[in-house]
Amino acid sequence: MSFHHSRLMLFALAVSALPAVASAADQSSPALHLHTTLLVKDDLSSVLLRPLERLRHANYRVTGRLVSVDANGVRTSYDITLKVHGLPAALRVFIAINGPANVREHVLLISHPDGQTSIQIAHPGDARPSTLPFDLWTRGPLGSSFSYEDFLESQYFWHNQSVLQTTKYGVRNCDVLKSVPTATDRTHYAEVRTWLDRAIGFPVYVEKTLKGSGAVKEYTYYGLRQTEGVWSASQVEAKVRGAAGSSLLIIQGGTVHAKLDDREFDPVQLTKF
Repeated sequence: MSFHHSRLMLFALAVSALPAVASAADQSSPALHLHTTLLVKDDLSSVLLRPLERLRHANYRVTGRLVSVDANGVRTSYDITLKVHGLPAALRVFIAINGPANVREHVLLISHPDGQTSIQIAHPGDARPSTLPFDLWTRGPLGSSFSYEDFLESQYFWHNQSVLQTTKYGVRNCDVLKSVPTATDRTHYAEVRTWLDRAIGFPVYVEKTLKGSGAVKEYTYYGLRQTEGVWSASQVEAKVRGAAGSSLLIIQGGTVHAKLDDREFDPVQLTKF
């Protein structure tokens, strides 16, 4: 069955679909703001339960566009297809940048619950895929806004997690989850803070702080919908705090229950354009 509003986290982007039992209204405005309230002692396991279930049950295919918006408002658009298959063995994400012709590429990301992650990439004409070195994980089809690493939700598996507070983000009551990597977690982020809607356990806003530079990448999720028990977002906006321009991940269609099998994530598929 087709759907027109799917969530990616790259993430968290939404590299995963979220089964949920509660409903909530859509975000009312892009100009959302934060109101912090008193700290609460939420049970961490209950806050993490639904995001982890999202990863476990992810099994979908989506099509859409990656859009870069420069400081002058000029847009550059890329066609994208994503296939996502969840745990327990490993979270697998297949990304196909389909056009324009000069930017075509296939990327396979595999993340295990123990923190072991690999990224392979291929371009038209390549005889075989290559493993993407860790220092290039911060790059992506649009540069650093939506990096290759952002298409995995590895922060949920880091061993250092805490619930900081409840907060009002727009009209939504959220738990703020703080995720900090340990020495064994392969990531370029020093910290990730996720605003999870308390009613549905779905992210509405995420802040990722890069190691070294301390730059903060901000992700806002718009158009939240529930389809066949699956919560999703029709659009994710990425911005680097203090920098001009932004990037958009816009979902145009796809299949909630795609029944993907192992063959679709075989590395040999990377060189088939």
